Amino acid sequence: MLDHLFDRNLAWVQKKRLDDPDFFRRMGEQQSPNYLWIGCSDSRVTANDVLGLDPGEIFVHRNIANVVHTSDMNILAVLEYAVVHLKVEHIIVCGHYGCGGVERALSGESTALVDHWLQPIVMLYRKHRTVLDAIADRRARLDRMCEINIELQVRRLASTPIVEQAWLRGQELHLHGWIYGIHDGLIRALGAPVSSLDARDTLASIDARIVEPVEPVSVIRQHAIAAFEGLDSLEPPEGLDCCAEHSNRRPAP
Repeated sequence: MLDHLFDRNLAWVQKKRLDDPDFFRRMGEQQSPNYLWIGCSDSRVTANDVLGLDPGEIFVHRNIANVVHTSDMNILAVLEYAVVHLKVEHIIVCGHYGCGGVERALSGESTALVDHWLQPIVMLYRKHRTVLDAIADRRARLDRMCEINIELQVRRLASTPIVEQAWLRGQELHLHGWIYGIHDGLIRALGAPVSSLDARDTLASIDARIVEPVEPVSVIRQHAIAAFEGLDSLEPPEGLDCCAEHSNRRPAP
C-alpha cells in the first residue's frame, strides 16, 4: 500500500550516497546538534528543510501551534535532554504565519482535545479580544496572533526550571522566537534572543506586546537595514534583492 514511500526512500539513499559517500557513516555516529527546534506540526514547516541543515544538525520537537506546555512531559523531556545532555546553545521556538492551530484558538470553538491544548492561546485572545478584533483584516489579525503566540512560548520556555538552572550554572543558552512565512519561505526573528535570567526578567510583558508588537525581521530586511546604515559587514544572500520593498508589515520580510 505504501510501497511508493519505500521507493522514494531508496531513491533518497542512492542520491545521498552518490553526493556524499560518507553521509550515512557520519549519521551513525553520536549526534551533536547545536540547536533545539520547537516548532509546529504543520507538514509544510520542517526544520531541516527551511534551515538547509542535514539530519543530525538540529534536535526537533513539534506540536500543534508550537505551544510550550510546562506540564507536558514530552516537551520537558526533550528540553532536558537537549539542554543537559546535548548541551545545545540555541533553542528556537518557530511558528508560522497562517497557523491552523492559532486560527482554531481564535474561532471560539471548543469541542475537541485540541482545544484543551490550545487553551493558553485561547485565554490570551479572550483577554485582549477588544484590541485584536480591532484589526479589521482577518488574515492580519491571525498573523499578529501567530507572532504573539511565539513570544508567549519563548517566555514560558524561559521560565522552566531546566532553562533557569542552565543559566544559573553559566551554561551558554540562547532562546529565539522566529516565525516562518509559508508564502515566501523566509524566517523572521521576533526580537533579540533571550540569553540570561536578567534578559528574561526585563522582557516586555505579553500584554504590552499586544499593544506594541515587535517588528518581525528577516535576513533580507537585515541586509537592507545594513545597506541603509552604510554597514559593509553583511553580504546579501545570492539571488535575493535586498533593495526590495519591505514596508508591508503583514508580514514584513
